[in-house]
Amino acid sequence: MRRFEFVEGTSSKFWQPEVQGNVFIVTFGRIGTAGQRKEKAFADAAGAQKEYDKKVAEKVREGYKEVTEGGAPAAAVAAPPAAPKETPLPRRVPVATPTQATLDVAAEALAGLRARLGWRSWEVTSRARRARRALRALGGVDPASHAQLGPVFEALMKRVVAAPKEGRLPLRHALGLLSELDVAAFSRAVELWRAAPESGELGMVRRADSLGEPELALRLGLLLAERPGFKGSASEDGWAKRWGQLRPHVEKKLSESGGSLSEWVKGVNAASETPLAGRLSRLEA
Repeated sequence: MRRFEFVEGTSSKFWQPEVQGNVFIVTFGRIGTAGQRKEKAFADAAGAQKEYDKKVAEKVREGYKEVTEGGAPAAAVAAPPAAPKETPLPRRVPVATPTQATLDVAAEALAGLRARLGWRSWEVTSRARRARRALRALGGVDPASHAQLGPVFEALMKRVVAAPKEGRLPLRHALGLLSELDVAAFSRAVELWRAAPESGELGMVRRADSLGEPELALRLGLLLAERPGFKGSASEDGWAKRWGQLRPHVEKKLSESGGSLSEWVKGVNAASETPLAGRLSRLEA
């Protein structure tokens, strides 16, 4: 049986894959322990072997080294293909220089959105889109740096965790606004949301924030909160394209901490939020 080990920093893990007929089996855990055993059955032996080859390649990319059961290096194996050069993430917000006029328009749009919270959902959505367009014209500013934006924007972010009767701002709209601003605004918003329960969309955002890279967390949270197909939202193809750009960066960050995308997804409690569960399932597709 082949054995792979990852020893770096505080990590000391092993991973052993095998195929028995149409069943893919993996044993894994901390080095020195018996570990855990998981099995996954496929329609035929070819399916199990395909899964075996896929998972071995993933572990090698994550930094696992193959060793024999005794700890000596295994027979030389062909080196995996070189990973493609990482493509930088596209800029989130167009370059623009805020003026007093565009700042005033943005402040008015934010105030208009706040005044509509608790009204019918289509009205809130319409106001949120208007506010997002107004913020986009500012070129990615930090609202805390502008007196007419800071207070009203913070008040809106607090309404994400407000009681429904007080007029709650849906998380997808909040993340949409944040996506047009400096990432520092996102970090402050997450701090405001920490008192909310761990499950559902807010729990997902806090788990994304645990990546330790606010820019990745913001983009990942925005993708998971979106509802492709809804009026004004991206199409499924557009959503998939953006995830394709973001995925290598997220997987690299998770790999650096000894984790994987699959483990991260399993750690998100979607509760009864069907749209979120659907988006999570797409991450590994």
